[in-house]
Order: sequence, then C-alpha cells, then structure tokens
Amino acid sequence: MRKILKWSLIGSCVIFSVAACRTPQLPATPDMAKLPAAFVTDSLPADTVSSGQTGWQKFYTDEFLVQLISEVLENHPDQQLALQQVEIMHQQVLQRRAAFLPTFDGVLSGSYDRYGKYTLNGVGNFDTNLSPNIDKDQRIPDPTPDLFIGIRSRWEIDLWGRMKSEKKAALSRLLAAEKGRRFVSTQLVAHTASLYYELVSLDRELEILLKNIRLQQQALDMVRIQKSAGRATELAVLQFEAQLVRTKSMEFITRRQVSAIENELNFLCGRYEGTIVRSGKVLALAPEIVETGVPAKVINSRPDVQEAEWLLEASKADVIAVKKAFLPALTIMPYAGLNSFNISKWFSLESAALGIVGGLTAPVLNRRILKTNFGIASAQQRSAFETYRKTLLNAFFEINTGISNWRNQQSQYEMKQKEFLVLEAALRTANDLYISGYASYLEVITAQKGVLDAELEQVRTRLQMLQTKVGLYRSLGGG
Repeated sequence: MRKILKWSLIGSCVIFSVAACRTPQLPATPDMAKLPAAFVTDSLPADTVSSGQTGWQKFYTDEFLVQLISEVLENHPDQQLALQQVEIMHQQVLQRRAAFLPTFDGVLSGSYDRYGKYTLNGVGNFDTNLSPNIDKDQRIPDPTPDLFIGIRSRWEIDLWGRMKSEKKAALSRLLAAEKGRRFVSTQLVAHTASLYYELVSLDRELEILLKNIRLQQQALDMVRIQKSAGRATELAVLQFEAQLVRTKSMEFITRRQVSAIENELNFLCGRYEGTIVRSGKVLALAPEIVETGVPAKVINSRPDVQEAEWLLEASKADVIAVKKAFLPALTIMPYAGLNSFNISKWFSLESAALGIVGGLTAPVLNRRILKTNFGIASAQQRSAFETYRKTLLNAFFEINTGISNWRNQQSQYEMKQKEFLVLEAALRTANDLYISGYASYLEVITAQKGVLDAELEQVRTRLQMLQTKVGLYRSLGGG
C-alpha cells in the first residue's frame, strides 16, 4: 500500500512538472514604424497646439449649429448604442473582479441509495450496524438516504496571475469601448456640421438661382419686345426662354437637395420631423486656419487610434491568460451544513458537518484544446496589431490629405472670386453691346450662363473649404 501511495505521489509530481514546464512562447509583436516629425505642409504651423484639443462648442461658432450638434449627440441611436457598449464592457470588468472572490451556494440536497452486498459501502454499512459502539438511531438503513442542507463554497486561488490577466483584458476593452464612444461622437459632430454647411450653401445657391431667374425673365421680356419691334428674331426669343427654363430646373434640383439634407439632419436628431434653423452668415466668414500640431501627439490623441491601442493591449492580456491556463490551478472547496441519513436527526446539532477540499489540477489530456485557444489568441493579437498599425497610417494620411486640400482650396477660392468678377463685368458689357447692336443675343446668353455657373462654383468652393475644415478638425481628434 505504501509503495502504491509512493508511486502515485511521484507520478503526480511528474505530471504537474510537465504541465508547468510545457507552456507555449508568447508571440512576438512586430516593430512599429516611427511617425514623421511633421506633416507634409509648407503653409500651416506644425509646432503649435492642435485644434483637435479645442472643444466643438468653441470650434463651431454658429449658435444654430451648436444647438443642432447638441441635439444629435443626445438623441442619435449610434450614440446610445456606443453608451450601451461601454456599459457591457463595464459589467464584464465587474465580472472579472468577482472571479477573485469565493462563491457561496446555498444547497438543499437529498439522495437515496441501495448498495450491493459486494460493494465497499454495502459491506461497511453492514459491519457498522453490528458494532456495539453505536446507538440505535445511528444504525444505517438500507436503502440509505443522504440529506444535506447548508453552504458549499468554491475559491480558485490565482497562483500564476491568469485571472489578473483576464481582468486586465476586460479593463482594456472597457477603455477601448469608451474611446469608441468618443470616436462615434467625433463622427457625428463632423457629419452634422458638414450637412449643416451644405444646407446653408444650398440656401445660398437657391438665392442665386432665384436672382438669375428674375434677371433672365427680364431679358426674355425685353427680347420679346424687340421681336415685336422687328429688332430680334424668334430664334433669339427661344434661346432666352431655354436659358430661363434651364435655370428654373436647377432651382427644383436644389430644392430637392435641401429637402433630402433636412430629412437626414432630422434623422440624426432622432426625430421624424422638425425645422432645421440655420444662418447664412457662416458663408460670409473666411474659415480660419486649422492648427495641426505635432504628428505623434495629434495622432495618438485620436479616439480611434486609442481604441485600437487598447484593443491591442486587451489581446496581449488574452494571450497571457491562455498561456497561464496551461499551469496547475489551486482550488479550495469548503462546506458547512447539516448532513444526516436519519431525517428525525437532520436538524439537530449532532448532524452539523464541516469540511474542506483543496487540490491542484493541471491539464494533461486536454492540452490540445488549450493549444488551439492559444493559437486563436495569438492570431487575434496579430490582427489587433495590424488594425492598430492601419489606424495609425490612416490617421496620418487623412490629416495630410486634409492639409493639402485646405491649402489648394484657398487658392482655388481666390481664383473663383476673380473669375466671377470678370464674368460679371463681361455680362454688363455684353448687355450694353447687345442694346447698341454690337453683340449678338448668343453672346449675352453665354455671358449669363457663365456668371451663373461662376457664382454657384464660388459658393461650392467655399462649402468645400468649410467641409475640409470640418474633416481636418475631426482628423485631429476634435469633437
């Protein structure tokens, strides 16, 4: 018997030693390329504080836009979904913290067994009943009931830090969810501001179209008078009328676009209908320069980059937790209660029972499952790393593109202003020459079309500048 016990202990030690030693190596994380010292720009300051650090309430000065953004952030479904995702991650952190504490279960159980004559319990119970050392109430009936009421507990001791790693992973995912919520906010703020500016620009385009419709109607009326006097042909009347119809069709296209954007803004506000109050003053103001700041500080402060970074940290903690699952686990299971096979004595102090069981368990035959879990966790870590690297690259080039667009659109807007002034002067000249008989009606129509298109392009270029400013502010992590 002693030899059996000895070899059992030796075998157990060998099994635990093998289980403890054969743990997989942690996957190596590739090196990350360093961010450049500055963005690709020669006209915007690179050593200043980033505009992304300015709150959106101060960045956007239009009071109607500020009210609209506040309503969107309060009511949009995506914002509410992001908040619930944060709450889910918070509950998972609490769940991981609770894993460090012992569990206590109230137990009420009963069983009824009839043992065979050639079993250990059957022979033992028979011999016990023949003993003179027991009372009549202590004799074991056959069949034998087993009644228990009390508390059973289970407590796993975190010997190697596996549960600590699981808690760290959950906490990292909570922080990632919070950054994800902030990223949703930046997207909603930017999208709302972009649509608002587009709506204001369409209002301005509609004003321009209505003004040109009046002017073209006057020109058509004048040509009809000239035709009745024999100074113009029917062809001239038709050409002026076609020009007027074209401009009126543009009016209806613009009204359709206004309605579509108003509906989209109402959707963002989480309502079925409502008036979008706006001001056209924003188009008259020249957009201010957006300060970019230092790439490393700016990009690392973006919520989407921070979200990807925390998810990478969570994946690393997952790998460590799976690696430590290969090691032996220490579990302690105490219990206390009333245990008896005699129902009449069940609730007496004589039936009080206490006990504790503790032991180490190590995976032996189920290591293949642990290895596959480790392989999955390692692949997820590499995937999280590539997502983080991709997010960094996207952030850098997104800001670079915004800076380039901003610089070129400023020059483009200046050229559009000059073009409009030249074409406006050309239209006045064409009208004077037409009245004097030195220009044809086609030259007047061409001049009218050129002025209309140039004025609309001027508005659209200013809109592009405003939307580029919005996009650049979002790219810098603002909002």
